[in-house]
Amino acid sequence: MSAGAASDRGGGIYWGRKEVSDSKGIAVIFAWVSIPERHLKSYVNLYASLGWNSLVCHAHFLHAFYPERAMSSAFDILNELVEELRIKPCPVVFVGLSAGTKACMYKVFQGEYRLVRKCITGHIYDSGPVDFTTDLGTHYALHPTILKVPGSSKLVSWVAKGIASGLDALYLTRFESQWAEYWQALYSSVNLGAPFLILCSDKDDIAPYHVVCTFSQRLQEFGGDVKLVKLNGSPHLGHYKNYPIQYRSSVTHFLGKAALIFSQRIQKLEWEMTSMEGMHDEISELICDLQKAAVNSNESLRRVAVEPSDHFFLPSSAENQNGTDSGSLQDEQKERSLCLSKPPSLSAHSVLGKVLFDVCVPKNVDGWDIKFCGSLNGQPFASARRNSPPRGIKGLRRSRL
Repeated sequence: MSAGAASDRGGGIYWGRKEVSDSKGIAVIFAWVSIPERHLKSYVNLYASLGWNSLVCHAHFLHAFYPERAMSSAFDILNELVEELRIKPCPVVFVGLSAGTKACMYKVFQGEYRLVRKCITGHIYDSGPVDFTTDLGTHYALHPTILKVPGSSKLVSWVAKGIASGLDALYLTRFESQWAEYWQALYSSVNLGAPFLILCSDKDDIAPYHVVCTFSQRLQEFGGDVKLVKLNGSPHLGHYKNYPIQYRSSVTHFLGKAALIFSQRIQKLEWEMTSMEGMHDEISELICDLQKAAVNSNESLRRVAVEPSDHFFLPSSAENQNGTDSGSLQDEQKERSLCLSKPPSLSAHSVLGKVLFDVCVPKNVDGWDIKFCGSLNGQPFASARRNSPPRGIKGLRRSRL
């Protein structure tokens, strides 16, 4: 979208100033149809003189009454910003003029555009925000050009009040349901971490001072950085016209602060990226060390499986008979490291059994069967069972052995 060209998508979206090479940031100006075009042009020139491009959303009359229309314009604004910020990221400041906060601006805060949210570094409210449930028809029902129709002022006033009453009856109930959503969206902008500049007056009958002051206090309670500038005696949307020097000075200082915040965010992002790269290198080195350790461990296990004699020693019966005096201490430890699944058995009828028992032990002694089942703590034990023992009599009988 070229500078000065209105969008065909509705809502009067266009670039007031668009300089690619020489630009400090983007000021998104949200206005309503109640603001004349020549009045809106003065704000575009102000931000252009400070080196900022301006994207204007001059919303239609019904955008303030139908949230669907406001959301459509909000999407167009966000898409336009995304296209620009992808080419060259820069600070973005939202400027809400009067009812422009309701006609489009509050819907932008509900969008989930991460790139845009990271670049938003400031909010400016001029003669707003406006409470749309207070004297709605009286202040906003008629287009400003209608009020300038020549003729009797009484007739024009009578017509205005008649139309205002009709619109209040038609829309007021619906506005009541949208009121909470509207203010909640404005307060949620504190989460963007950007400061606020609020320009108001004690003589503003559309955005009363007590409403604006309450809004400022609530933002501060939510943790917002708020600067409230009160311009005494200035009418609604007449602050820049009546106090041009003070107005320009406040805006200039605020834009400088917004640019500084954006620079700090970029530095923080670069530091985080550098830290992530360093952490990635450390993780890579740790993974390499773990892989090397795993390879060495696998080689050790493979050597154990291939050469079991290096770790285990299987004693023979001859060594058990001759004793272990000739073996080394290391051989004894190797013998103990081997766990046998079946303990060795000692037969009483073997040669060793004859030596231990001094004589040959018969297989059946007076009707008893003697079996040697194994060893307990290194000593053999026997179980005896009589072929036909009397009930209740059990025991071991030993002969002249």
